[in-house]
Amino acid sequence: MAAGSMFMSFTPNFMAKSAPFGLILYTVRDEMAKDPLKTLEKVASIGYEVVEAADYSSGKFYGMKPSEFRKSVESFGMKLISSHNGVDVTNLQKTADDCAEAGLKYVFKPSMNGTTLDAYKKAAQEFNTFGEVFNKNNIRFGFHNHAVEFLPIDGIIPYDILLRETDPEVVCMQLDLYWIKKAGFDAWDYFDKAPGRFEVWHVKDMKADGEQYETEIGNGIINFEKIFKLQERSGMKYYFVEQDHCRDYPPLESIKISLDHIREKGY
Repeated sequence: MAAGSMFMSFTPNFMAKSAPFGLILYTVRDEMAKDPLKTLEKVASIGYEVVEAADYSSGKFYGMKPSEFRKSVESFGMKLISSHNGVDVTNLQKTADDCAEAGLKYVFKPSMNGTTLDAYKKAAQEFNTFGEVFNKNNIRFGFHNHAVEFLPIDGIIPYDILLRETDPEVVCMQLDLYWIKKAGFDAWDYFDKAPGRFEVWHVKDMKADGEQYETEIGNGIINFEKIFKLQERSGMKYYFVEQDHCRDYPPLESIKISLDHIREKGY
């Protein structure tokens, strides 16, 4: 099946694996800005096991040196797995070194500003370069999508370019299950197109209203039961609960509601 894929030239390893409960700290960014240690303690007490950072600047994570931040996370019984970093050609090596010091397994570029197909082709080549540098530090590099990458340009879906022209040996994808749905696509179709490429997910639900805002997992319309059954085919090793904006509940309550639902359903 992999040999016939339009995007892959290698055979992914579909080993069944139970992923730990993960949270990207962007969801609780305001709380982290006020008191990162207290917030990490609360996140751990809710039941999250691994976290993804979303605040790296001037060589520090949430104002802490990389190793200090990692130790802070671990002091509450959690593991620091991943980070969203605005990596580019100017800060590539420094970022890779700092992320290695933090003990990260993954680094994801959270967005890009492509408006032409050539821009996406250029980005794909840059991602390959980034991936090679991060791999030397035993870190996987990848890209996190929003909806815009699925909006056709001249009849071509830009996200398909990123999949096709990045080397799966050095570049993986962090699939945001909300944003791909927002763009009008189903995650499982992309699992078939590019099996094994989606090593990390962002998991948040979508309200069944005209605006289709983000909501807590279980309070929306996304078919997580079907998606999680396909985690092996997707290549998923970690997932992180995320909610960009918590409209109905405070963030710490929101992430508890989501995790409670995940536990109840056995995802």
